[in-house]
Amino acid sequence: MTELDLVITGGRLLDGTGAAAVPADVGVRGDRIAAIASPGALSGAETLDATGHVVTPGFIDLHSHADFSIQGRPGADTCLYQGVTTLVGGNCGFSPFPAKDPESLRRAAGFMGRDELRWDWTGFRDYADSVDRADPAVNLVAQVGLNALRIAALGNDERAATPDELAAMRHLLERAAEEGVAGFSTGLIYAPGCYAPPHEVTELARTAARLGLLYSTHMRNEADRLIDAVTEALATARESGVRLEISHLKAMGRDNHGKVHEALRLIDEARAEGVDVTADVYPYTASSTTLTSRLPGWALDGGADRLLDRLADTEVRRRIAAETRIDPDAIVLAQLPPGPYSAWIGRSLAELGGELGLGGAETALEVLAAHNGSAGIVNHAMAEDDMRAVLSHPQVSVASDGWTLRPSGTGRPHPRSFGTFARVLGRYAGDGRLLTLADAVRKMTSLPASRAGLTDRGRIREGLAADLVVLDPGTVRDTSTFDDPWNLATGIRHVVVNGTAALRDTALTGNRPGRVLRRPRP
Repeated sequence: MTELDLVITGGRLLDGTGAAAVPADVGVRGDRIAAIASPGALSGAETLDATGHVVTPGFIDLHSHADFSIQGRPGADTCLYQGVTTLVGGNCGFSPFPAKDPESLRRAAGFMGRDELRWDWTGFRDYADSVDRADPAVNLVAQVGLNALRIAALGNDERAATPDELAAMRHLLERAAEEGVAGFSTGLIYAPGCYAPPHEVTELARTAARLGLLYSTHMRNEADRLIDAVTEALATARESGVRLEISHLKAMGRDNHGKVHEALRLIDEARAEGVDVTADVYPYTASSTTLTSRLPGWALDGGADRLLDRLADTEVRRRIAAETRIDPDAIVLAQLPPGPYSAWIGRSLAELGGELGLGGAETALEVLAAHNGSAGIVNHAMAEDDMRAVLSHPQVSVASDGWTLRPSGTGRPHPRSFGTFARVLGRYAGDGRLLTLADAVRKMTSLPASRAGLTDRGRIREGLAADLVVLDPGTVRDTSTFDDPWNLATGIRHVVVNGTAALRDTALTGNRPGRVLRRPRP
């Protein structure tokens, strides 16, 4: 037997399946796990000491938007310090391809890292090649989003697709699958995806099912009509036969707290019927998105420029305000392009409205009008008990919904980009808490791997990909907060990506061994 390239020695192994930890050493050759043996039985050219620590598979972030930011920060510091080795992008209907109209795509994703991309592609194959040339430190799995498909086929119009336009979207979805995407996603609160009626979504989901893709959905409503939205998502899965992932399951707004229990019951019933459905969650009681998602859909008909035209018309602006339902105390400005209210980042709409003498909706529209229709927000609207109920469900994965990969910067990004996985491990797992450590690791490894179709990741087993993490359960913590987000997680000792150490002894090695993981052609 040839010498191993890398050995992780002295640790307790959690294999990702939910099984209890066992003492074992792990040997790596190339980018594969080559041996699992009793402590001290292996030797290799490089050794990582895991004494007193736990060895796990690399964590898989099933719901990320880092496909919009990974070219600008391929080192992915915020991921590695949490033990994340694979990101699944293309969620909520947003993907950087197909890019028939790149400027419309850039503006639709204005609250994320759109300006960190080179936009030198049209389809997924060229996008993936472009990302690989940036030498990412972590792996990326892609999905294609409904927003991108609609922009390519019919622009930003508020209407159902014609038969020819639906056929064009099917063709683009098929092409993306042939080039290696793993899923299809919708964001049914975001324009232009929100303009798609249920039958249009179902037809595309039917194509996704035929191609073996996952269907991930940010549902049509996460507040007053949450149960209707869950029912719609499950109906889509039943009618199309697609595998369904309900993204970041939650109930927004005090009047809706507690509804997650009914949502989970519906999911359990559907699973008992044979529907292949799971969900994911981040361990926070605030969401983060674009302020335009709070506007009535018609206000965004035609895209960002049309929105700005409407906001410049006093009467139309008054109509938009009358149909905008927000809690100004709960919404905090997180990111703004340069403009008159940039100094208010980190402050609530209620605070700014008090300064301007405006109500919450009017303040939101004033911010959008003054900042080119773009504003990122953090919305404090969920209940801790709801989040714990979802997190503890056995068919729910841990996922960040983040996109910030840089360790420092401007604005007040949501701390989930910096701390999701460490927060679950440090606050909710082990020592008689909500989850056992083995269960928490399963929710970060084998469960999301099974949803994303990653058959060679998410478990520690000979022959599988050598994505591995060594962590200290006693010190793993999230240090990022809403007031001071730019802080990396602690307690992750070593991170191995595709057989190469990217984090060693809590320090970045400078190695960037990640790559875009293309799904085999259907």
